[in-house]
Amino acid sequence: MDTTWTAIAQHVAATTGTPFTIRSRQAVGGGCINSATVVQDGRQRYFVKLNDAARLSMFEAEAEGLEEIAQTRSVRVPLPLCAGMVDGSAYLVLEHLDLESAGTRSLERLGHELAQMHRATQKLFGWHRDNTIGSTPQINTPGADWVEFWREHRLGFQLRLAARHGRDLLRQGERLMADLDHFFRSYRPAPSLLHGDLWGGNVGATGQQPVIFDPAVYYGDREADIAMTELFGGFSARFHRAYGEAWPLDDGYKVRKTLYNLYHILNHFNLFGGGYGSQAERMIDSLLSELG
Repeated sequence: MDTTWTAIAQHVAATTGTPFTIRSRQAVGGGCINSATVVQDGRQRYFVKLNDAARLSMFEAEAEGLEEIAQTRSVRVPLPLCAGMVDGSAYLVLEHLDLESAGTRSLERLGHELAQMHRATQKLFGWHRDNTIGSTPQINTPGADWVEFWREHRLGFQLRLAARHGRDLLRQGERLMADLDHFFRSYRPAPSLLHGDLWGGNVGATGQQPVIFDPAVYYGDREADIAMTELFGGFSARFHRAYGEAWPLDDGYKVRKTLYNLYHILNHFNLFGGGYGSQAERMIDSLLSELG
């Protein structure tokens, strides 16, 4: 393992142009996909993610996503330094930030900054490359039709995966997907830059400066990011109020948030199983009831 860390240190030094030799390593918990370690030489510290060599493309996509968010000069992210593969392991080296839990003021600031990030747009929905949502592939093939993008690359993909994992929701899901246009009759979202996996565990702060990390970036309806902030909690009323002040949501969001969170619940079922399958079924039933 020492040869792995020596190679990573050499890559960091070559990228930064500053000598770097790892003097200490500290494992960091909290992740369920990668192992994470803080490395330092007494003066410089970096955050390193490790996984199997086959996960290199996942790390490369994460680095590009962080760079894309950083370019908006809105919400702070840990900047990526380098990614590579050594001794059968893939690695991603990031700027080290002293993160703490986001407090009321930093979450309020996040509301304003996230709205600014969402104002970064492009012509097509999707992204120039695929990435992952958790460890599940996330298909980002660009397209001009948001409803078709959500039908095929989000709900359809996860429903087909769920069927392979023993939970056949396709009959219900296909009814929903056939009538997706119902939820967008008077609403035409723009392709906004999304974090893509914006739950409370991917938010922290340095002082009152909010920080978001572990993105699953693509361009889509900004409501999809906001919906996920309501899925597992952790975001204050002041966050939502601040976002609404910066960029009010359409009235139809109250229904569409279930449509957007269905994607994440299906993904949780595909990753972890358990009660997420029943939760997805209830969400589909709720959405079908909106169709009359």
